[in-house]
Amino acid sequence: MDMILLVALFLYLFLVLGLPFISKAKLKTTEDFFLAGRHLSSSLVYFSLTASWIGATSTLVATDEAWRQGLSSLWIMAAPTIITVMIFALFLVKPLRKLEFVSLPDLIEARYGRFVRHLVALLIIWYMILLAAAQLVAGGKLLAHILALDYIPSLLIIILVVLLYSARGGLFSVALTDACQSVLIFGGILLLALLWRPSSPGNTLPLFSANGASNYLNPFFNFKNNFLICLSFVLAWVISPITWQRIQAAPSAPAARRSLWLTIPTFFLFFSMVMLIGFKIPKLNSFLPDSLDSAPLLVQLIKSSLSPSLKVLLFIGILAAIMSTLDTAINTGALSLTQDVFLQMKKFSSMPILLLSRGATILIGLLALAIASQLQTILQSMGLASEIMAEGLFIPGITMLFLNKKLPWAGLLSLSGGGCFALVGFLVQIKVIPLNWPLWPASLPWGLAFCLGGFGLGLIIDMYCLPRRIE
Repeated sequence: MDMILLVALFLYLFLVLGLPFISKAKLKTTEDFFLAGRHLSSSLVYFSLTASWIGATSTLVATDEAWRQGLSSLWIMAAPTIITVMIFALFLVKPLRKLEFVSLPDLIEARYGRFVRHLVALLIIWYMILLAAAQLVAGGKLLAHILALDYIPSLLIIILVVLLYSARGGLFSVALTDACQSVLIFGGILLLALLWRPSSPGNTLPLFSANGASNYLNPFFNFKNNFLICLSFVLAWVISPITWQRIQAAPSAPAARRSLWLTIPTFFLFFSMVMLIGFKIPKLNSFLPDSLDSAPLLVQLIKSSLSPSLKVLLFIGILAAIMSTLDTAINTGALSLTQDVFLQMKKFSSMPILLLSRGATILIGLLALAIASQLQTILQSMGLASEIMAEGLFIPGITMLFLNKKLPWAGLLSLSGGGCFALVGFLVQIKVIPLNWPLWPASLPWGLAFCLGGFGLGLIIDMYCLPRRIE
């Protein structure tokens, strides 16, 4: 065990645990706990958006894919991130700020009815748990490989720390720690990209590249698969409550839009550095201390011949990226669990709101922990999470922003069609159901077709068949 990295870990955990306790924010309502009273400053919205987006996939997976695929890896994380932010900044901030809601299902109920609201709440909670689980998988692998800890204890360390500060102050605590973690993330990645020079000579192309440099430098290599991954992420993130929550928490629409625009050059810089790191890693198995499948390349780099200072910066930067997305997923999942499940049940309605909010935070974290102990592939976990939102909620979720009447059957059938397809795919991938089923990302067009077909059928029923109301 590297004692320098162990000391750095304890100092980092002490920092993120201590930051929320300097806050004097008063928490009385769900808006205070989950939306920071709708007074989250532009700078905190910016840092929170940036840090929450740059998680395990944006660091570990993006570097691995840059190493494997070259320029075509831009479609895995960089392109969907930037495209999604531009969609929000250009088209969605204004309509979202016109609508008064705490959680996304509040708006769903106004457009599609109470029954559909409950289904959407379950879908969102499912998505957030899987997203949190993906970050836990990455964090568990990081501590297990670097500090020689067992996988399960590594998961427990990370989830305990995140739950402590997330339950302490809600979104404000999450945003405050994210601001600090943004600095750590960029410090580690930028210094590694700019200062590190591989000491081991090696080929600059992947050993297993079928056609050499022509594929490695071709941004459209493996385009069909990469495009479906990109599309899946864009559709899921556009409808993801995480960014909707940040937009609602900003003091005004211009402040929210300004924060979004500021993230775009930040993401350009970050992903450029990630690509550069992936290109600089020698493509020789002898350079890497472990087999290629045992850990992400950045994790293996920490165990290689990096200088002690770069090791510490990279280790803490990766951990900060993981935890900043993990705390966001848990907080947003807890928002839906509190607002859309607990507060809709009479037996919870008289309980103190902070007790419910903190209890929901802990419960979401524990469920993510349970899944992370079973799913140990980062990209697979992220893919399954995005598939849920893209196939189940994108079409009815975006359409509802422009509706002026209730369409309960359209909401129900579209959600049921796409959501059930995604659910079966999830059960197939975790080997619960033995079916010959299209797997993510190839499953995306099928799921969207089921969702769109359900919406169209429901629209006909709503408009022409005098339906009974679904409440």
